[in-house]
Parts: sequence; structure tokens; C-alpha cells
Amino acid sequence: MTTETRPHCQIVMHPPFHDVDMLEVVWHGHYYKYFELARTELFRQYNFDVPRIREMGYAMMIVDSSCRYRAPLKYGMKVLITAVITELEFRIKIDYLLREAETGRKLANGSTTQVTLINKGQELCMTTPLEIVNIFNGGPKPQP
Repeated sequence: MTTETRPHCQIVMHPPFHDVDMLEVVWHGHYYKYFELARTELFRQYNFDVPRIREMGYAMMIVDSSCRYRAPLKYGMKVLITAVITELEFRIKIDYLLREAETGRKLANGSTTQVTLINKGQELCMTTPLEIVNIFNGGPKPQP
């Protein structure tokens, strides 16, 4: 399956000044915050934001995350962040790519893996519930 056929989205951002050090380079821990911005937008495009997850009786928990830093992300850069769901059956794995908008240069790539919980977050689902899988297989939904 190609990126175009998998659930995906792309956001544009500019790192805020409060995320950089005295050399105007983004602190490494903020990359995960940027991943989360893209993941949130991806889920929202499928009408699968936190309120809906709760309404369905589920919770989601990150069980793994990684980031590979390739080039400095600096204050003032226009950054494209792509998020793509690469696994869905047993867990939801999302791969991320941060690129400088002007040059296309790769700045970082990474992933997060989350699992579904039921019973108010007390019990792990061994597979992603079919109703969640179907949400992402059905294509983006218009926002109300």
C-alpha cells in the first residue's frame, strides 16, 4: 500500500521561538509535540478525535515512539509534517516525516505506536477494534 492509499495528512508549521535554544535550534523533545500535531489532524480528518474515542468507550495509549534527527530544525523555518498510518490491525502505528518546505530537505522522521484500551482504560484490546479499523478504511470525513 502506498502513502497515497493509506490514511495520511500533511500539516504546515513554523517552530515557535519558545521551542528553540540559544542557537535557535528546536530542542529535541519538541519533535514529539510536532508529531502529535500531525497525528491529531490526521485523526480529526477521519472524525476520530478524543471526544469520539471516548464516546465509543475506548482510550488510546502510546506504547512506543522514536525519532531520528537528520538536520537542525530552526526557528523561522516553514516545516511540512506528514503523518501516515502504516499499521492498523493490532495497533495503530503512525510514521512521520518532517521536511523543510522550501528545499524538501528531510529534517527528521519517526513513529508512534498506540494501542486501544477498553473498560475506562483498564483492559488492553489485543487487536484494533473493527469499528476503528473501518473508520480509517472508509476515507476522510467532512468536518461538521
